Amino acid sequence: MFSGTHHLPKQGPLPLLDGATGWLNTGPLRAEELRGKVVLVNFWTFTCVNWLRQLPYVRAWHEKYASQGLVVLGVHTPEFRFEHDLEDVRREMRADGIEYPVAFDNEYGVWRAFDNHYWPALYLADADGEIRFHHFGEGEYERTEKAIQRLLHEAGADPGHDLVVVEPRPVEEAADWSTLESQENYTGYDRTERFASPDGLILGKPHRYTLPDTLGLNEWSLEGDWTMNEQATVSGAAGARLLYRFHARDLNIVAGAATPVRFQILVDGEPPAAGAGQDVDADGYGTLGDRRLYQLLRQPDPITDHTVEITFLDPGAETYSFTFG
Repeated sequence: MFSGTHHLPKQGPLPLLDGATGWLNTGPLRAEELRGKVVLVNFWTFTCVNWLRQLPYVRAWHEKYASQGLVVLGVHTPEFRFEHDLEDVRREMRADGIEYPVAFDNEYGVWRAFDNHYWPALYLADADGEIRFHHFGEGEYERTEKAIQRLLHEAGADPGHDLVVVEPRPVEEAADWSTLESQENYTGYDRTERFASPDGLILGKPHRYTLPDTLGLNEWSLEGDWTMNEQATVSGAAGARLLYRFHARDLNIVAGAATPVRFQILVDGEPPAAGAGQDVDADGYGTLGDRRLYQLLRQPDPITDHTVEITFLDPGAETYSFTFG
């Protein structure tokens, strides 16, 4: 009757939610209070591009099945320190159209209760409070929705068999996996890889960086005044540059600034034109403000190796990571 979901074995009880440090869109929820409901728990953090690309489905499932007995529960477990701020999470929830309950998990209490290790992660519990399905990462949307329908049917609802049709925002569109040859990389010294500046990593103090003669694929470098901290690398003067050699349709950066910072990006020395992402114009200009994910490029075919050059026209740019799609 529900193809692809004939076997949804019990995986253990829905863990306690007592570790949450706060709640948004609801008062505190307890696992035992959710008995009688089918519960979809979604671990996320607001700068995660993989979660952003999953979000249109989670949002649509909430809208379609809440009246049938589904409770979608987001658990915001932060990756970066700035993601601990409640008002920043609230701001991003408004921007992302999240109207379902969200547990604020600053101390990783809910994360540990689930023994979770991934953003995003989905756990689906039946009306008896037993986890019956889980999925880590993007994809498997049809299989997940059929599992939701199956458990709602078991609980006495009539969810039907039709699947949601989503209309994602540009940053929410699925990656072009067939052309993707660049992986997420961080700019803070704790987790960065393939930093190619001849100066090497200068940890935690201002330094004037110089560029290498060439950049290999997936290498990056700095030029000008920068301070490389554990999580973020911060520009110290106007005109500081960051270069990255990549191969992907989409280029995103997690970044921000305490006060607005103007920037321009060039691709192989030219403005992005039709390849501009939603946070820059055709000439490559944009402004950093709130700490979040910024979509810099969405390039038309053919997808090849490119070098992006970002010049920050004001000091104080905080860069955290690059992601691709």
